[in-house]
Amino acid sequence: MNSMPESTEPDSAPADPRLIEAHDLARAALFEVTPESTVGDAAGYLVEDGGVVSLRFANRMAGYPGWFWTVSVAVVEGSAPTVLEIELLPGDGALLAPEWLPWAERLAEYQAAQAASDEDEGDDSDDDDTDEDDTDDDDDVDAEDLDVSDFDGDGSSILHAGDVDGVDIDELDETAPDDDEADDDSDVDESDDDSDDDESDDDDESDDDDDENSEVLREY
Repeated sequence: MNSMPESTEPDSAPADPRLIEAHDLARAALFEVTPESTVGDAAGYLVEDGGVVSLRFANRMAGYPGWFWTVSVAVVEGSAPTVLEIELLPGDGALLAPEWLPWAERLAEYQAAQAASDEDEGDDSDDDDTDEDDTDDDDDVDAEDLDVSDFDGDGSSILHAGDVDGVDIDELDETAPDDDEADDDSDVDESDDDSDDDESDDDDESDDDDDENSEVLREY
């Protein structure tokens, strides 16, 4: 392919037609530094200062979208065109690496971020300490509300005999009256059983007396 697309920029000076048509020379130079499979079709040219022409070729490497193989060629009067430089350069909209920053600047940014993070953690810690102080103050107020009469001679708090941890267990024992009624019912049942036993004994004694009287009558 010997034809070449027109320049993508206005010409600052007339380009030597031999340079614009030097595709074979440019490709041969490219194949010395990169596999042929990585070089695509011609993609225009640029006219540089001094009459130098930069021929561009599509790049087929997957990791460089929007980049172009660029071969700069020139010609000296009385000689054939020659290759000056071979580069892989980005085009418009190409994927570029982030701007390079010196290590000292990156370190300073990192240290500033760490300092800001430590400051935020310090503020959170102060808030936690404030909450704990408020809790301690509440405990102190509760202690001040207690009177000397609320404590025994040994310093322990005075509780009612029916209190467990300050709770009156007599109030919680709602089943106590029911238990007393059950005991009364049991006593009544036992009394009835005793009465039945006494009546049974009386019946036995009456039967014995009747037997004795019958024997006396038979003797007569």
